[in-house]
Amino acid sequence: MRKTKNSEKTDKSSRMRPALTPEARENQLIALAVDLAEKQLREGTASSQVITHYLKLGSTKEKLEKEILEKQSELLSAKTEAIQSSKHYEALFDEAVNAMKRYGGKADEDDD
Repeated sequence: MRKTKNSEKTDKSSRMRPALTPEARENQLIALAVDLAEKQLREGTASSQVITHYLKLGSTKEKLEKEILEKQSELLSAKTEAIQSSKHYEALFDEAVNAMKRYGGKADEDDD
């Protein structure tokens, strides 16, 4: 006798490998929640909150907000890189100045 689809899914989710980190566990739970929401939407048993949530995800406003967040993240990364780069160039400049002082015969006593 063949198992039904529902029992296969239940068996599959109960046999899921335990997560090794809290982040992995969170991702497993999110995946299960999304699967359940999809099942409810397909069967027509989803609550109004579930329906509203997925309608909002598909809206133009949500897509624009997501794009804005991605751009802000890119900007923050670029600013971080620029700061690190400027620190690197500042260190190189200091080394060059010190090398010129040594080349010019000045002692390290001036360095602050």
